[in-house]
Amino acid sequence: MELRDYIRILRKSWILIVILTLGFIGAASVYSILQTPTYSATSKVFVSTQSSGTTSELAQGNSFTVQRVKTYSDLVSTPIVLLPVIANLELGITSAQLSTKITASAPLDTSIIDITVVDTDPTRAADTANAISQSLTAVVETIETPEAADAISPVKLTPAQEATVAAAPVSPNVPLNIALGALVGLALGLGVAVLRETLETRIRNERDVTQITDVPILGGIVFDPKAGERPLIVHVDPRSPRAESFRTLRTNLQFLDVGRTERAFVVTSSIESEGKSTTGANLAIALADAGSRVLIVDADLRRPKLADYMGMEGAVGLTDVLIGRAELADVIQPWGRGGLSVLPAGMVPPNPSELLGSARMTALIAQFNATFDVVLFDSPPLLPVTDAAVLAKNVGGAIIIVAAGRTHKNQLKSAISALDNVGAPVSGLVLTMLPTKGPDAYGYGRYGYGYGYGYGYGSDVAPVEDAAAPHGTLPEPVARRSRVKN
Repeated sequence: MELRDYIRILRKSWILIVILTLGFIGAASVYSILQTPTYSATSKVFVSTQSSGTTSELAQGNSFTVQRVKTYSDLVSTPIVLLPVIANLELGITSAQLSTKITASAPLDTSIIDITVVDTDPTRAADTANAISQSLTAVVETIETPEAADAISPVKLTPAQEATVAAAPVSPNVPLNIALGALVGLALGLGVAVLRETLETRIRNERDVTQITDVPILGGIVFDPKAGERPLIVHVDPRSPRAESFRTLRTNLQFLDVGRTERAFVVTSSIESEGKSTTGANLAIALADAGSRVLIVDADLRRPKLADYMGMEGAVGLTDVLIGRAELADVIQPWGRGGLSVLPAGMVPPNPSELLGSARMTALIAQFNATFDVVLFDSPPLLPVTDAAVLAKNVGGAIIIVAAGRTHKNQLKSAISALDNVGAPVSGLVLTMLPTKGPDAYGYGRYGYGYGYGYGYGSDVAPVEDAAAPHGTLPEPVARRSRVKN
């Protein structure tokens, strides 16, 4: 991952990171509150030798005491030292229990022993540390004194510092606990965010698509929470960001497949409900507004939706032409006041794939290309059925709709492979259902304004009629308007 990837993860998962950080800070605070405060008291004992004071004796004595200090430090936690302390202070505990509260240490190359006692009572901690110093002094004197009469101990322990009553507890260390809780929560939040991003299989943005394929991305359609109420937005709200997205897509489509003479494309997707039908319809309207003669064909012979979206009668259409039950001039219907015509699907046949791959369909495609500037075919998704792949091979170009947050990466790979397997070229991709805010938002960039990606498409979106073309009756067939391409 690059640095910008981590920044995007932080922007995307900052709420999770903040929640985990605050949660661990709260846990650390509760833990600190529930802990019983403990206090520490330290006394110091100086170890020396008793000699006549000559230089050689002082050097030998100093070496002797340094060696003895470690032994005396270990002696502090033994019963011989602690039992008198327990009896004098009436602590009411065993020597083993008291030893757990004591720490004895000797700084390197020194003759000083530090005796530290930790207790829930600060006064008792100081008294215990001082009592242990006195007890250790007495025990060492007893042990080191020879048995001869009038003999004296060659080692002398002298209290160097008495323990004082602590004013503040040493545990719990609330600031330290909170800081540790914050660090743990932050690290866990970052780890979860990175792991979630690594394991994410859905396509969220343009970068996810470019990691899968080199097929060009034609544009993105912004999210519109009112898309269910107004699926055809170009005329209903022409100044909306979503309408501008379709006009941007129209502009990019003009530069697509420059070497192709025919401007016919199959609009499909990997799975259902990715917005292919409404994207195709809005794109057709935008193309017609620019002065092009456009035909949009509902080639989804399994679940046709185009007639409902366009507010047209769809009982008779492409299927009837393919089986010879109707003439093409009688089923193509004009839409609006521009150069847009619509060919509904007609009745749902039992053999959609065979009809779309038939010689009659190939002849119709050639006829469409000769009559219109741009032809769009709304087809079924690629993964459930083979209709779109069969049709795209004959049409010569396919535009795949990719819904961010819905389409998985392996689904897009499989869809592109399905087209490659039959030799159908993929002309480009269109991203839909992408957010307008956040790290995956569609900002200003290579696609013009790009106000944000896509919107959700459903199968039961209410149709919206174009104000310029009421549909109380069937409009005049397109053939009678003498719009033939020279």
